Amino acid sequence: MADGSIPARIKPEKESSFRMVGLEGKEDKGDAVKALRTPDDRFADLPDFPFEPQYAEVPAAPEEEDQTDDGGRLRVHYLDEGPTDAAPVLLLHGEPSWGYLYRHMIPPLVAAGHRVVVPDQIGFGRSDKPAEMGDYTYARHIAWMSSLVFDHLDLTEITFFGQDWGGLIGLRLVTAEPDRFARIVLSNTGLPTGAPPPGEAFMAWQKFSQDSPVFPIGDLVNRACVSDLSSNEIAAYDAPFPDDSYKAGARIWPSLVVTSPDGPEGAENAAAWETLKSWNKPLLCCFSDQDPVTRGGDKPFRALVPGAQAQLHRTIEGGGHFVQEDCGPELARIIDDLIGDRVT
Repeated sequence: MADGSIPARIKPEKESSFRMVGLEGKEDKGDAVKALRTPDDRFADLPDFPFEPQYAEVPAAPEEEDQTDDGGRLRVHYLDEGPTDAAPVLLLHGEPSWGYLYRHMIPPLVAAGHRVVVPDQIGFGRSDKPAEMGDYTYARHIAWMSSLVFDHLDLTEITFFGQDWGGLIGLRLVTAEPDRFARIVLSNTGLPTGAPPPGEAFMAWQKFSQDSPVFPIGDLVNRACVSDLSSNEIAAYDAPFPDDSYKAGARIWPSLVVTSPDGPEGAENAAAWETLKSWNKPLLCCFSDQDPVTRGGDKPFRALVPGAQAQLHRTIEGGGHFVQEDCGPELARIIDDLIGDRVT
């Protein structure tokens, strides 16, 4: 994902459709949040994705305390599969994917009797997409997911699985309200504080995300898998982004990763680590063997989190960065085994 020229298999561009979703009357802000909503027909007949869309609204700018219910809202999409009275498995995606990434994990988890909740992060999938990079912050991403998971869905007894940015956001949810969570499973992710700084592979990816004249989402996902995606699967990852105006969230996300202790959310992530150091419930690492960006990222969790000490951590063989694509059913079995106390 981080180096070389990217072949531009990009769909023809379509005219963008904007929505103004809030901050009206904020003289100091000057503007409403300009958001885009991907047309529904972009998601028709996606391969292996028969799931029913669900929607909720979250505050567009959570730091603004005086937003009303009829203004300043963004629509967030999520899947909610399986029995609603079962304890939920929360699957969070990262950059630059969306809930489609979990299509091979949802059916086996549902078949095992679990409720499976899969949100699309704001800026991705069927969720609304603020059009300006400056509308995205790490803190807002946390607040947007908190609003969905805690306020709208009111989930408890959660088994959390996070990969890539899904871990960076989900672990902040866990440490904000640890009583809501029963266990954690992590793959190819982290909780960076900027000390030590990220490695060369990530920094190259961050630079590419800002400098490349093209940003073909489906090709980027495909290049970060061991297996080869079909042309239809690549198109499914492109589906949320009719043209480049929809990609502000995907473009800026690598730049929101904490790379120095004094950067935005550096201190907050350090505080979250202190909470994790007293986490005694299960934490299982399932990092893949062929991801250069997060290689070795499991070591701090295994060393510092008490709940990780008694776990049989796995290295998923034959998995790239998007291990859900390469080894999704295997990950689902591992999660089910952990819930059933069959992994120690």
